[in-house]
Amino acid sequence: MTTPASDRPKVVLYRNGSVYTAADPFATAMVVDGDTVAWVGSEQAATSIADSSMEIIDLRGALVTPGFVDSHVHLTETGLALDSLALGQASSARELLAAVAAVPGDGPVLGHGWDETRWHDATLPTAAELARAAGGREVYLARVDVHSALVSPSLAAAAGLTDADGYDGGAQVRRAAHTAARRFTRALPADSLRDFQAAALTELAANGYVAVAEMGAPHIGGAEDLAIAAGWNAGVHGGPARPEVLPYWGELAESEAHARSIMAGFGFEVHGLAGDLNIDGSLGSRTAALRADYSDSAERGSLYLSVDQAAAHLAACSLLGIQGGFHVIGDAGLDAALAALDLAAEEVGEQRVRAANHRFEHVEMVDARAIAKLAQYSVTVSAQPGFDAAWGGPGGLYEQRLGERSTGLNHFAALYAAGVPISFGSDSPVTPLRPWSSIRACLEHNNPEQRISARAAFLGHTRAGWRAARHPNFMAGQLVPGAPASFAVWDVAELMVQVADGRVQSWSTDPRARTPLLPALDTGTDPACLQTVRDGVELFASPALRS
Repeated sequence: MTTPASDRPKVVLYRNGSVYTAADPFATAMVVDGDTVAWVGSEQAATSIADSSMEIIDLRGALVTPGFVDSHVHLTETGLALDSLALGQASSARELLAAVAAVPGDGPVLGHGWDETRWHDATLPTAAELARAAGGREVYLARVDVHSALVSPSLAAAAGLTDADGYDGGAQVRRAAHTAARRFTRALPADSLRDFQAAALTELAANGYVAVAEMGAPHIGGAEDLAIAAGWNAGVHGGPARPEVLPYWGELAESEAHARSIMAGFGFEVHGLAGDLNIDGSLGSRTAALRADYSDSAERGSLYLSVDQAAAHLAACSLLGIQGGFHVIGDAGLDAALAALDLAAEEVGEQRVRAANHRFEHVEMVDARAIAKLAQYSVTVSAQPGFDAAWGGPGGLYEQRLGERSTGLNHFAALYAAGVPISFGSDSPVTPLRPWSSIRACLEHNNPEQRISARAAFLGHTRAGWRAARHPNFMAGQLVPGAPASFAVWDVAELMVQVADGRVQSWSTDPRARTPLLPALDTGTDPACLQTVRDGVELFASPALRS
C-alpha cells in the first residue's frame, strides 16, 4: 500500500552552514530524507535542488556534525545526580555539612560529587557530624567517582552495613558496604527510575548525544533498571524520542552455558556481558588495585575478581561470540585482566578471543606491555578524557594518590599508535555530559606526549562509539549519503584544524589536505547545541534554530 504523501516524513534541507563529512570537507548543505542522509554538498548545489516540498533550515553559519555517542554512562545515577544535592563545589567538610543541613524537609538526603582532594584540608566529616547536620535523617553522599560515599548512622543501620566489608563505623563506606548503601538508596519504584532516566536522556539530547552505552550491573541498579533503560528504544515509556540506549550487563559468567542463560534472561538486546563488571575500584576511593602502595596511604586497593574468574568469563563470552569485559583502572587490576585474556586464549583459542571484540572500561594505568597485549587481542578501550582534565596535572588527585606514577595514566596517543581501538565517554555522573569539553581534554592532556588531534578525539566520541558496541550499520557515526540521519547542529564562532603536534599543523590546515574542520576549542567555551536528531527524528531543538 502506498503511504499518503501527507504522512511521509518531510525532506529537510540544511544549508548555509558547514557539514562535517568525509564526502566533501567543504560541504555547506545537507539533505535528510526520513531517517537517512540523502545528500551533502555545496551551497550552489543546494540552491538548485531546493523546492517547496522541503523544510529548509538556514544554518546561518552553524556546524552540522555526526551526533555524539557516550560509551559509558549510568542513566539512573545521572538523573539522581541532577536531582540531588550537588557537592562538586564544596571545598571543605564544613561546607559539605552546611549543604546537608540546608536541605529542607525530613526525608533522606542524597548528594553527589564531593572530592576531598580539592579541599585545603582533606579531613572528612565524622559520622556524628553528619548525623547532627542531617538532624538524624538518612544520608547518602556519593564521592565524585561513586566508588565510596559518606553515610549517616541512620542509613548505615537501615541498610544493614554493620558487618559489611568496607564499614568501620565512620562516615565513609567503601567496597561491599558502599554497594549495599547505594543499592538501599536506589530501591525505588519503577516510575521514579523512569523519571530519573528521562532526565538524564533529556540532558544527553540537549548536548548533542544520539546514543549512549548504558553500563548496568547487579551491584548498580539491577536488571529492572537496565530493562527500563532498554525500553526507551522501543518507545514503551511514551513521551518524546530519546537518544538510543546500547545496553550492557556486568554480570560474571562461569561458562558458555551460564553466559547464554544470562543473555536469554533479558527480553531485549544486550550488547554484551561487559561494562561495570568490576575487576577493581577507583583511584579516588583508593579501591583501584595497584602493584605498589598508594602514595598517600599504605594500601593497594581491591581486586574484586580473581584471574581465573575473569578468564572463565572471557572464555565463555568468546565461545558465545559476545563482548565481555571489565571495569579496570589500576595497574594490578589491568595485570589481572590481561592474564585472564591469556588464559582464555589458551582455553578457546586466540582467534575466538579476538573475534569477540571484548572491551575494557577506563584502563587508566597502562604501560607499553599492556598496550601491546590489548592490541594483540583486539580489545577496545572505553576511556574518559574528563578524568585527566579533572584529576591530572600538578597537585591533582592523580599526583596525590600516585606520586610519580601519575604521568602514566590515560595514554591515549600510545593506544592509538599501537592500533588499540578507543571510544570515549563520560562515565556520567562522574564527569559532565559535555562532549566538546571531553575533546578539549584530549587536545590538552596533562601529559603532552599523550595528546591527540581534535579529529581523532572527535572520531573517538562519535563513530568509534558505534563500532565499540558492534553496531550493525557500518555507516553509523558519519554524514555521507546513505548513512543514518543522526547528527547535531552547533552554534560555533570559528572552525579550524587542531592537532597535538604543531609540526603537522600547517599541512593539516592547507585546503589541499581536505581535512574537515571542527570548532575552535581554545576559547574555553563549548559550542552550543542547536538541534539533535536521531534517525531523522528530532530529539532536541533550541528556539534559536528556526527563529
